[in-house]
Amino acid sequence: MIIGACSVELMIYEANSLKEKRMVIKSLIGKIKSRFNVSIAEVDLNEKWRKSIIGFVCVSNNTTHANKMISKVLKFIERDYKVEVTNVNIEIL
Repeated sequence: MIIGACSVELMIYEANSLKEKRMVIKSLIGKIKSRFNVSIAEVDLNEKWRKSIIGFVCVSNNTTHANKMISKVLKFIERDYKVEVTNVNIEIL
C-alpha cells in the first residue's frame, strides 16, 4: 500500500474576513472532492484571513499512480484564480 500525502499553503487575496476565506476554501475542497479520489481538508491556519493550509492524501498500490494523482490535484489548485500556491510539501509513504 502506497500513501501519497500533500500539504499546500495557499494565499487568498480576495478574502477580507474569515467568512470569505472559508467560502473560497470550502468551494475549492468541494470541487477537488468531486473530481478526484482523494481525502482533503483544511489542516492549519484556520484563523488567518488570507492564508490557509490544505492537506490531501491518496492511497494506491503504485508509487507512480500516487505521484500522478498528487500532480493532477496540484495543477487543478494552481488553475484556480482565487488562490495562489505559496508552498507545497509532498510525501510518499
